[in-house]
Amino acid sequence: MEIYIEEKQKAIHILNEIKVKLYHKGWFPATSGNLSYKLHDEPLVFAVTTSGKDKGTVSNEDVIFVDKEGKAVERTRLKPSAETKIHSYIYQKTDAKCVIHIHTPNNNFISSIYFEDGKVPVKDMEMIKALDIWKEDAYIEIPIIENYFNLEKLAEEASKAINSDVPAILIKNHGIYCWGRDEFEAKRHIEAFEFIFEYMKNMILFKRDKQIWR
Repeated sequence: MEIYIEEKQKAIHILNEIKVKLYHKGWFPATSGNLSYKLHDEPLVFAVTTSGKDKGTVSNEDVIFVDKEGKAVERTRLKPSAETKIHSYIYQKTDAKCVIHIHTPNNNFISSIYFEDGKVPVKDMEMIKALDIWKEDAYIEIPIIENYFNLEKLAEEASKAINSDVPAILIKNHGIYCWGRDEFEAKRHIEAFEFIFEYMKNMILFKRDKQIWR
């Protein structure tokens, strides 16, 4: 499928802008994490950051364009992120336009604490509204999956865990995948989740009891 130069330039600009902003928050340590931006639904084509690149720098070689299977749609010597298939499943199962994956101490801590429960319960928090959930006494559950070394298995389990009502998946001791209907919403969602995780971590350590969120 032909991708117009204007589409490519827009996607590259958006991903570069987001990654630099989040890099300066310390959310892409040691070249970790990845981002993507969808160009088309039928057939699915999206831009995704390449593997092993420093997220604090900007270059046109930081982005590759792939299809539903995570394969490059143009000739390139670049490698897509190793977890590109997870992005693909999110696009197939939700109305996402942009996906962000980051590794932070807070989301790793929370994913480890609640892994046996299979989910993170969140309630009594104003920040839930930032997820476009406007309900009295709002309550959400963020799914957590095992951090499988086999990336095909990891992608399959992530696909099973996707809940279109809660725009995130946690991977145990790995990181969070978060998405939105555009790049602004995806960035807002990831910031909201990280605020929630930091608050929960501090309360758990202060109370010495994760049951406070039951």
